[in-house]
Amino acid sequence: MATVRGCNIPEDRFYWVEKHTWARPEEDGTVTIGITDVAQHLAKGIINATPKDVGRTVQKGKSAGTLESGKWVGPVTSPVTGEIVSVNEAMKAKPALINEDPYGEGWFVKVKPTDWASESALLVTGEAGVAAYQKFLEEQGIQCGG
Repeated sequence: MATVRGCNIPEDRFYWVEKHTWARPEEDGTVTIGITDVAQHLAKGIINATPKDVGRTVQKGKSAGTLESGKWVGPVTSPVTGEIVSVNEAMKAKPALINEDPYGEGWFVKVKPTDWASESALLVTGEAGVAAYQKFLEEQGIQCGG
């Protein structure tokens, strides 16, 4: 896992840097979606997580649900279009999982994407994802942790 300005950026995710969301394709064809370490750092302590319901369709660029912290309420912007097939019940019960483990236990929803091939091409991954985040963090003056 790469670390940029104190923020963790795993190379195996697909990022929408400006929206601070990640996507990870799964073997069953679904895509797991969550927020980045940068997003949880900026939001601080997440106190409420409200994903949309299973069966709902989310559009790329639209909300897959909302998060609330002591200083912020906002959407988790979906990086792909698809149908929500699973929501993270553990994360709903304990929203702090997003702060503790945004790439693992703190995932948000899983979707069955309509067109992963073309939509994923618009996201950044691997070294390109790390480089894109580094540029963004430096431009914004954002530092995680420390």
